[in-house]
Amino acid sequence: MAKYLISFPSAAMNVPDSELEAVDRDAHDVIRKAKEAGVYVFGGGIDETVPPVLVSENGSVAEGGYPWAPPLNGGFTVLELPSSKEAIAWAARFAKACRCDQELRVFGFDPES
Repeated sequence: MAKYLISFPSAAMNVPDSELEAVDRDAHDVIRKAKEAGVYVFGGGIDETVPPVLVSENGSVAEGGYPWAPPLNGGFTVLELPSSKEAIAWAARFAKACRCDQELRVFGFDPES
């Protein structure tokens, strides 16, 4: 079993305000189904009202993220699934619910995690 990250950046979800309640309902329905299937690990959205900070090895903190990296925002879900085929099927369910394409990534296995 591998863990898969299903995500989208905020800008990808270009939904009229009148549809936001339906998106919320539909996305939470997919999450409930993932929990019922026993594949849900974790999910949520980046709180874009709290700016990132960079923490160095000595504990000093600097405002902002890496200046050269694109901003990290949007929503994500981590599922544990037996195959990429199933991960694609779940990503499609989230794409339909969120009304936007989803990025799919596989976490590398770390025996210490």
